[in-house]
Amino acid sequence: MAKRQVASKLGGKTAAPKKSARGAGKSRKSAAAKSAPAKSASTKAAAAPAAKAPRRRQRVAISHYREQDFVADGLRAYARYRDLGIAAASGGQAQAHVIRLIGPCVPAEVSKLHYHDAEFQLVYVLNGTVSIYFEGEGEVTMKQGSSWTQPPRVKHLIRSYSDNCELLEVVLPAEFRTIEVKA
Repeated sequence: MAKRQVASKLGGKTAAPKKSARGAGKSRKSAAAKSAPAKSASTKAAAAPAAKAPRRRQRVAISHYREQDFVADGLRAYARYRDLGIAAASGGQAQAHVIRLIGPCVPAEVSKLHYHDAEFQLVYVLNGTVSIYFEGEGEVTMKQGSSWTQPPRVKHLIRSYSDNCELLEVVLPAEFRTIEVKA
């Protein structure tokens, strides 16, 4: 059997592969592997990873706390949102904002079953508490330091929250639809 030649990184020269200390030059392949039929070219092509899509241009996003950045321009009337600049910086790949839930909680206003048509959603409780119902999970009360992910299209609703509740939310992609579910 001829020795396999390996192209060197230096000047295109070739070098023989190194022999392991164990086996003194014997091939590492077992006899069974040597006798196994070689994979066809079509099998190798199917196993090869797909070419990566080019990455979108991104830039650094810096956001410092300013009280005036909490605005009522988001999804819910009972919340104020502080955009962290991630949507613009990521070319729309993601968005992140701090959500301040305005108390007192009025369940008739906040307890609307809905889902988001997003690929990924992460919520981290910065302050206070929030009780949420998730389809398939039931009700869960989250407190400062708790976090959760919401799989795409999982139905959920807020049951209650404390007057000081603030959440960090990260969603991919930046643009997504929210669909309210009629009970």
